Amino acid sequence: MKTSFAIETRNLRKVYGTGVLRPKPFVAVDDLNLRVERGMAFGFLGPNGAGKTTTINMLLGSVYATSGAASLLDMPAGNRRVRARVGFLPEKFQFHDYLTAEEFLDLHGRLYGMERKHRRAQAHEALDMVGLLDRRKSRIGEFSKGMQQRIGLAQAIFNNPELVILDEPTSALDPIGRRSVRDLIRRLKEKNTTVFLNSHLLSEIEMTCDEVAIIKSGRIVRQGKLDDLLAAKATVDVRVDNYSPAIADAIARASIRFQETEGAIQASVADPKDLPDLAAAIVGAGGRLREFTPRRESLEELFIRVVDEE
Repeated sequence: MKTSFAIETRNLRKVYGTGVLRPKPFVAVDDLNLRVERGMAFGFLGPNGAGKTTTINMLLGSVYATSGAASLLDMPAGNRRVRARVGFLPEKFQFHDYLTAEEFLDLHGRLYGMERKHRRAQAHEALDMVGLLDRRKSRIGEFSKGMQQRIGLAQAIFNNPELVILDEPTSALDPIGRRSVRDLIRRLKEKNTTVFLNSHLLSEIEMTCDEVAIIKSGRIVRQGKLDDLLAAKATVDVRVDNYSPAIADAIARASIRFQETEGAIQASVADPKDLPDLAAAIVGAGGRLREFTPRRESLEELFIRVVDEE
């Protein structure tokens, strides 16, 4: 039965055993429950060592789970048939330096069992999407780090996958290259392709993803739609043309916290419903409001706050 989830995990857990360098068992992923809807861009975030790479390896079947279960596109993780419907760009890739871009993609096409005519058409489309069509005859060994990242992206989308897993896809790219990746993710979403994205560049996640999960010490500590997680808080940026001590006193009485720096005021109330009362207090004290803007938390601010809290 087809579900609406491209990725689903249930109590997924991975424990690494003891060894020379690890005297005690190490829990890399613990009781992980994820549901990624089809057709969305999903951001998977966490500090170094949080369990992101181990999770991805379990989803791909490269690492066996200690307990729990995972499925991709309604099939067990690691199943060979589902792997043919998944594209993957690893963080630490090493491609064949002696192959040209076309030859490299053709090799992957043969591994997928594609016919020659189809391989050529797909290679042309994938190289065009990542901006390497004019370098299709160049050897990968001649590519810069950023260009190698692009050919890796071309490989990840070459089989026209239903699910693409990208591990740090913009790590070696300049701002123009990162914008190209954002455009690529949007084009994939237009084709109803699910994108599972792991990146430390939180601004890129914020611009491209519909939903995120934050993992720390192997556990999900926050998950939800990005718009909901970053909804405007009960904090506003205020500018008053005729700021005075009387207005400052009014703000202090109507808010639970405020700070003023070079004429720019940031005030917080206990509940967003109290914001109109704050505005009325400023006007009642003779203030002329020039700005009264509810403040939206950035993904970076949310990430740092959540990780520090946990």
